[in-house]
Amino acid sequence: MPTTNTFAPLAPEIFVPPTQVAEDTFVLHQVQPALGAPLFVYINSMVILGEQPMIVDTSTPANREQYLEEVFTLVDPEAVRWVYLSHDDVDHSGNLDEVMTACPNAQLVCTWAMVERHTNCFNFPLDRCRWVMDGESLDIGDRTLQLFRPPVYDSPTTRGLYDPTTRVYWGVDTFATPLPDHNLGIADLDEEFWFGGMTLFALGAVSPWISMLDPVKYGEYVDHVQNLDIQTIAACHTPVLEGEHIDAAFAWVRELPKADPPPLPDQAVLEQIVAAMTAGA
Repeated sequence: MPTTNTFAPLAPEIFVPPTQVAEDTFVLHQVQPALGAPLFVYINSMVILGEQPMIVDTSTPANREQYLEEVFTLVDPEAVRWVYLSHDDVDHSGNLDEVMTACPNAQLVCTWAMVERHTNCFNFPLDRCRWVMDGESLDIGDRTLQLFRPPVYDSPTTRGLYDPTTRVYWGVDTFATPLPDHNLGIADLDEEFWFGGMTLFALGAVSPWISMLDPVKYGEYVDHVQNLDIQTIAACHTPVLEGEHIDAAFAWVRELPKADPPPLPDQAVLEQIVAAMTAGA
């Protein structure tokens, strides 16, 4: 029996153009309204236009049309040599098939674990794959990228990406925070709201296990990542971080094992949301 996409995701209604974060590096944005709250969440990806251009993560199925138009405006698909998959969550791998099909000269930078976990929804072209693990590096012609797992992550396959040429670090899901307005940057946020947002995401939606960690051992790993000499942080669910905000973000992330996990919406909240939607229909 043929199937229909009865519950297909809604295409984004908010457009935010790509942000140039270094001479040859661009962050692409998708904006998703938070469910049941007047808040917004970024879903970002990235493009590095070096000697051997690289696409970093592939956005979501909901954002497919806008994402593909933006990324292939920045770089000719024939010129793409690398597609970097930070991990296998759908907000990072949502257009992987379309990107790999459009970029015949690209190799997919992934891992064995991603292939094992994700083969049920993507037929990995193994002859076009490069398995690069946490702690390893990758030569892309005019620079050698370094892969370091970020402090906050929700998949064991996650690897962050550090470019020592531009000093840009792709932090994946670390530093995630909601925004009261999608036009705001980190500098526009009240510190209490920002830190509260990072705690909500880290302990409520990404890495609840952090509350069980030894703060000292965890802090040593945060130091390891922070000591990469980072000038700019781009990540999936946050505005770009620069200057003093990098140190402030790392300082708060270091405190997460001591933070109280925030209360999360339950069935009663869901019923309120559904009632509000029904009343507004």
